Amino acid sequence: MESLSRAQARRVALAAQGFLDPPHAVPTLRTFDRTLARTGVLQVDSVNVLQRAHYMPLYSRMGPYDAHPATGLLARAAERRPRRVVEYWAHVQAFMPVELWPLMQHRMETYRAGRGKWWKDVDDALVDRVRSAVAAGDGPVTARGLEERLGAGGPRRKDHWGWNWSEVRKVLDYLYMCGELAVAGRNAQFEVRYDVPERVLPASVLALPTPSPQEAVTELVRRAARSHGVASAACLADYYRLRQQPDPRRPGLPSTAVAVQQLVEEGELLPVTVEGWRRPAYLHRGARVPRRVGARSLLSPFDPVVWERDRTEHLFDFHYRIEIYTPPEKRVHGYYVLPFLLGDELVARVDLKADRGAADGGLLRVAAAWAERGAPAATATELAVELHRLAGWLGLAGVVVAPRGDLAPELSAACGAL
Repeated sequence: MESLSRAQARRVALAAQGFLDPPHAVPTLRTFDRTLARTGVLQVDSVNVLQRAHYMPLYSRMGPYDAHPATGLLARAAERRPRRVVEYWAHVQAFMPVELWPLMQHRMETYRAGRGKWWKDVDDALVDRVRSAVAAGDGPVTARGLEERLGAGGPRRKDHWGWNWSEVRKVLDYLYMCGELAVAGRNAQFEVRYDVPERVLPASVLALPTPSPQEAVTELVRRAARSHGVASAACLADYYRLRQQPDPRRPGLPSTAVAVQQLVEEGELLPVTVEGWRRPAYLHRGARVPRRVGARSLLSPFDPVVWERDRTEHLFDFHYRIEIYTPPEKRVHGYYVLPFLLGDELVARVDLKADRGAADGGLLRVAAAWAERGAPAATATELAVELHRLAGWLGLAGVVVAPRGDLAPELSAACGAL
């Protein structure tokens, strides 16, 4: 296949992301493994106005599943032996399969050489104290717990926008980014629990050989291509946040361009054109090109389908921006807005909030609802069904639609009829 229409490319992308996988009445760890193989990673984010970001892509593909933070599928995969996933800076902060740990060594080495990602002025003596204290401990520790042990909390200053980290917390993050510590889990307050990699990751993973930086990048591009189905080089680079082009000032650094060339030569990536795309595109040789996709799901702002906003616009003709950090008076669609996927198109968007404190079991509040141009007549009805399903998964008793947005009146009526 040398060319794809935009509709074909959409269906390829959705199939690669798992939206053709048959549903299970009760998703299991096997279902989880299959879904993670599609998405590759699950982005972690602390915003909890609806549901934390790393739970949502699983729901969007598997349907309602056990998402209890201590005993659910993701908790079992992340914290019970043998661990299936571990957190690292894979896309950004994300759960990734444990076997990616060796592929991230080149990134860890970059952070070691550059004094971390965020904190360039961490105190060397405190680094040594923190490293030794975690290693000498008898299990995972939070920053606050370690501060108490070391007597080294100190004041928290907001020197960086949105940050309020102690020096110990900065050192822990630095050691984590460098791979000297790993995330063992999180507590009920969503605080990171750190430990040495030997007590977090399976010994079989730690014993794997470390690939060269270019070998690691090539494998990550291969995985990104499988997760995307069809993609430009920029899309492939963004999936694991890789360097796209070689740096002429620093020869020898790995790049996506080198990886793409190798995978094309090996026949794993097939050059194609996609309707409306200016950039060359690459179809993974194992990608499915379905005639239809019968999806009906809400997508988190941190879902891989909509991560890369230009890609989303080119595939779905859907202009999407997250407005969490936009002042309320300047927001166009709302605070926590989720696109609604129906069939193979994004047909609407809703601003959602889980009001767990509401009487009679809590409510899923729809602060605004907007239809896309050309949305099918059944959009409100289908969206109402999905909102009630989502409310049930979140343990909320009902759905309430506020009168904001062009879809709100029809959606309110459809929700009331269920």
